[in-house]
Amino acid sequence: MKTELVTTLKREATKILAELHDTKEPVLITEHGLPSAYLVDVEDYEFMVDRMKLLEGIARGEKDILEGRVLTHAQAKDKLKKWLK
Repeated sequence: MKTELVTTLKREATKILAELHDTKEPVLITEHGLPSAYLVDVEDYEFMVDRMKLLEGIARGEKDILEGRVLTHAQAKDKLKKWLK
């Protein structure tokens, strides 16, 4: 992963963004020697957000199973009857 100082980002934003789009490699931005932010390609960011939503849904489902909040197939079908017509 590439690392850039925030001052370099201020001076060379167009160049850094062009490289980001070409390589798709995230860029770690540092301030005062500490990590401050990541620059990522828009498509990669949207992919990560979609993946997190999916993983959160799976985690909620697993929690429901552990806590006994489940329905049989017949119960679920009956509950969703109005949408299945």
